[in-house]
Amino acid sequence: MKAFLDQDFLLSNDTAVTLYHNYASKMPIVDYHCHINPKEIALDRKYDNITQVWLGGDHYKWRLMRSSGVEERYITGDATDWEKFEKWANTLSKAIGNPLYHWSHLELQRYFDYHGVLNKDTAKEVWELCNKKLADTSMSVRSIIKKSNVTHICTTDDPIDTLEWHAQIDQDSTFDVKVLPAWRPDKAMNLENSEYLDYLNILGEVSNVTINDFASLKEAIRQRLKYFNERNCCVSDHAFDYIMYVPASEDKIIEIFQKRLDNQPLSQLEILQFKTAFMLFIGKEYHKLGWVMQLHYGCKRNNNTLAFNKLGPDTGYDAINNYAPSSQMADFLNALNNTDELPKTIIYSLNPTDNATIDSIIGCFQDSSAVGKIQHGSAWWFNDHNVGMRDHMTSLANLGYLAGFVGMLTDSRSFLSYPRHEYFRRILCDLLGCWVENGEYPQDYNSLGEIVQDICYKNAMRYFNF
Repeated sequence: MKAFLDQDFLLSNDTAVTLYHNYASKMPIVDYHCHINPKEIALDRKYDNITQVWLGGDHYKWRLMRSSGVEERYITGDATDWEKFEKWANTLSKAIGNPLYHWSHLELQRYFDYHGVLNKDTAKEVWELCNKKLADTSMSVRSIIKKSNVTHICTTDDPIDTLEWHAQIDQDSTFDVKVLPAWRPDKAMNLENSEYLDYLNILGEVSNVTINDFASLKEAIRQRLKYFNERNCCVSDHAFDYIMYVPASEDKIIEIFQKRLDNQPLSQLEILQFKTAFMLFIGKEYHKLGWVMQLHYGCKRNNNTLAFNKLGPDTGYDAINNYAPSSQMADFLNALNNTDELPKTIIYSLNPTDNATIDSIIGCFQDSSAVGKIQHGSAWWFNDHNVGMRDHMTSLANLGYLAGFVGMLTDSRSFLSYPRHEYFRRILCDLLGCWVENGEYPQDYNSLGEIVQDICYKNAMRYFNF
């Protein structure tokens, strides 16, 4: 029997062990998509206790605590930080099969040098140990990032953001990690939202454009794209319930947008037509700038209305959406490709049944402009566990080119989430090792080592032109 979470954790054969320890483990990290706050990096925040850095805003953990019957006051309510941590320790002790069990213990090992097991009996010991460590200057946000061997971070930023914290970080010569903005224009596209017109007013102000028609909206977007580009942004990110491609004439889009400006109701068809036109426009702008376009879809959000009304979004009430028509994804990419304006694109679906569909589609639009120009993004959110990652990479290998994959991201709000890259790398090495040990690929460490290091780090550096 293997020891719990030892140095060969998740590595089931000799080839996997060699690939991980000799090639993967020491590679730096590119975190090209996350939700961490750049202000906390700029100010080099220190945390008072482990609950603040571990449980604050982490809806993965919140969902698990609710599933184990923990009262909400110990999750998002007015309980003390110690009480919340104690409830988390009790929950985690029985979370067999959940990646949170592995992630949490990897984080305790890597950042706090704790190699025991967190449960109700050890909760106080771990609480005191972690808090003592957090009080040291070596556990400030910047120190955590450096300790994790991170070289690049892309945050998630609205077009109206000033990016002032990114500028402050960039001008600080004492911190050499690149913290770059990533453009997230969902609010500019989602015209069905009740606050849309208020948002347009702010967008108009920061872009110095009076938004009174579709043409002026596009000009405002161009001005903000220029602003972001001048501040080293090179990647966008979009969140959809599902990918839509419902084209309409320019005149029709002008009419739809004017109706929204006049606060008139829109049909679902009109909403989809506008969003299609918006995405075609902005995709072409990304191509001009040489940016990467990321498309996240397949999430049905805020399903528990009672809880949403109390706690708001991103609090643990989202689920996988089973509606993702592959024909519309293919048609959208094709529409951009027809005019040779398809940017580098990464496609993520929250639904793991879309793996083969995505892998078949991306193969239609690859070309010599970049290795893996169109990417099947890393197993995401509900899929970034052992089974999900293996299924994702197996599908990509079977139907595409795994060696060109840009690898893992954290998609996290926590500065302690970087061991997820280790988790991914161990699974990658074991997957390749199993194929080698089964005679499906030669034990050629020159080729295997290059594949592993490319996926862990080098592919992303080349793909994003960092």
